[in-house]
Amino acid sequence: MKTAVIGCGYVGKTVAHLWKAKGFEVLATTTSPERINELSEVAQQVAVLKGTEEEKLLAALADKEVALLCVGSKRGANYRETYLSTAKTIARVMPKTRVRQLIYTSTCSVYGQNTGAWITEMMPPEPSTENGKIVEATEQTLLAAQSPNLKVCILRLGGIYGPGRKVEDIYSRVAGKTLPGKGEEAANWVHLLDIIGAIDWAQAQRLSGIYNVVQDEIIPRKELIERVCDRLNLPPVTWDGDENAGRGRNVRLSNQKLKSTGYQFEHPSFNI
Repeated sequence: MKTAVIGCGYVGKTVAHLWKAKGFEVLATTTSPERINELSEVAQQVAVLKGTEEEKLLAALADKEVALLCVGSKRGANYRETYLSTAKTIARVMPKTRVRQLIYTSTCSVYGQNTGAWITEMMPPEPSTENGKIVEATEQTLLAAQSPNLKVCILRLGGIYGPGRKVEDIYSRVAGKTLPGKGEEAANWVHLLDIIGAIDWAQAQRLSGIYNVVQDEIIPRKELIERVCDRLNLPPVTWDGDENAGRGRNVRLSNQKLKSTGYQFEHPSFNI
């Protein structure tokens, strides 16, 4: 199996490592030449390119069968160029390649509902931010590239935690502080190993369409922070009660569609 991982950050590099270990031929891309040696440990080939460089992208994907688009915006990066422009370039080159499945790691920022209701993939996206609208446009661009010869699978990820990104480390920073709102908005998270597992499962099952990738346990942010502070014996967080704080973020994502395909989460809940 010839594969390409476009974007080898926290998630992409781990997928490349897994696929190489499974015997796949992996090409990894990066925008940083200084990462060539690092990525050579997880991929047989490394290409330095931007997602908007059409000729380089075509050369990288020409003979591949599966492509994973796993780009992320660095601090201060242009969201539109990182996501939407890359998607448009990929959509143009796909018909000229042997790629039969494109998997894209999107985010749950496309959901803008603020009622706290459970959200499934059947519900229309209503992004409440400009970046969320760009993410939705990126998804639509890639889905439009689908054809009888190309399956497109969109995985909408919750907040990512795992090795080097422990929930305890993330939320312990706010211990003892007063935060805006009431903390009632839902915390939709997913462990790195389940992101990797879902990507690998999507590839193996030749999935297409849109899937939410979040763990089973969806609890209010206030409760999650309280757990962290209690476990680490830290001072509690207080909330200012602002009714407008957190608006547009209170959604609870259902993972039932992905589970209905047979995928089993390794980390269905927080270990806190």
